[in-house]
Amino acid sequence: MRTLPVLLVASLVSISAAVPRSAAQTPAAAQAPAATGVAATAPLISPEAHTDGTVTLRFDAPGAHSVNAVIEGNAKPIPMVLNPNNGVWELTTASLPPEYYGYTFSVDGKRALDPHNANVRPNLLSPTTVMHVPAATPQPWDMQNIPHGEVTHILYRSKLAKVDETDTGDRDMWIYTPPGYDAKRHEKYPVLYLNHGYSDAANGWVEAGQANLIFDALLHDGKIKPMVVVMPLGYGTMKIVTAGWGRVNGWIWDNQVAFSDQLLHEVIPMAEARFNIARDRDHRAIAGLSMGGGHSIYTGLNHPETFAYVGAFSSAVTSPDLRDTRVPGSAPLSDADYDKGFQTIVPKAKTQAPVKLFWLSCGTEDALITVNRAFGTWAKANIKGNVQTRDTPGMHTWMVWRDDLIAFTPLLFR
Repeated sequence: MRTLPVLLVASLVSISAAVPRSAAQTPAAAQAPAATGVAATAPLISPEAHTDGTVTLRFDAPGAHSVNAVIEGNAKPIPMVLNPNNGVWELTTASLPPEYYGYTFSVDGKRALDPHNANVRPNLLSPTTVMHVPAATPQPWDMQNIPHGEVTHILYRSKLAKVDETDTGDRDMWIYTPPGYDAKRHEKYPVLYLNHGYSDAANGWVEAGQANLIFDALLHDGKIKPMVVVMPLGYGTMKIVTAGWGRVNGWIWDNQVAFSDQLLHEVIPMAEARFNIARDRDHRAIAGLSMGGGHSIYTGLNHPETFAYVGAFSSAVTSPDLRDTRVPGSAPLSDADYDKGFQTIVPKAKTQAPVKLFWLSCGTEDALITVNRAFGTWAKANIKGNVQTRDTPGMHTWMVWRDDLIAFTPLLFR
């Protein structure tokens, strides 16, 4: 590896456990006491979780013609019913599995968050409010009374990012250290570089994925080895964010290439300089979801000298040599089309060192399932080492990615 540049760290903040916003649905602040002789209005509660796993959502919009609930994991918006007595639209869901669910409202076609729910999942383009369906027994993503690690937030100015009107070069990363982390331990900690998806910020895996709580729970149950987890901002160029959802595809490949350079030559050396982590391939892993899964495939599989373990969850498998089949009239991609496109992603697949594990997963209801299945088949024929693939029920959702993280991390550093 070539000489690595040193970066200026602008700020360092450490927070114990980095607990995400509580998912116990808290109603909006109580209204001020009513004036004498005027009856107080009962506060509107939304969401309201019930013991049978159902949840009632409410939205106050007496003048609206239609209100739908858009709930994570549901393929279509769900119509709500107007209560003519109070102008409140209501919906009680079917019984839901214990989980966190992002949701919004569509009010006469316009997107709205739930104003009565303070639990907001941050996102650079599409924030959502969040409801929680609790389990009788805490799940790995739930806050539990067990030892917790710490999450450190580092801000820095990249020397590799191209500064322009959309990009100041400012970057950040969140780093998880396990309970009892010892900065002077003789045996260095293995490290996982964990990448978020498009539109998320660097804190996506913590704020939306509850990753730190998952690591705490898996460690407590003896299912994973103590490891440091580095979660960097996954934008090689911020143009991919300012382009927005409608034009994102034009920037995916350029962003992937630029981010790979920043990860290898800025993020990794910075993390190694500040934390007691291993610097050999056998103790270094990379994984990610969606756009971040594409990052992990491109960087991880092209650098087996750096990463022995690669995980890809619902990945945006992208190549300049793969046709966009969404163009009207386009024919489906053939095996030869896929082979050409995938060879562009990993051109030295058949001649480079084997990985200890390449693990690929995608939801069966995800629009990316076809290309992920194709890449998994190609990888088994071309990538040296242990290649594992799986289809899992679900859409392009955090419920799938939390489950992926729980399944993937116990396989690391064995």
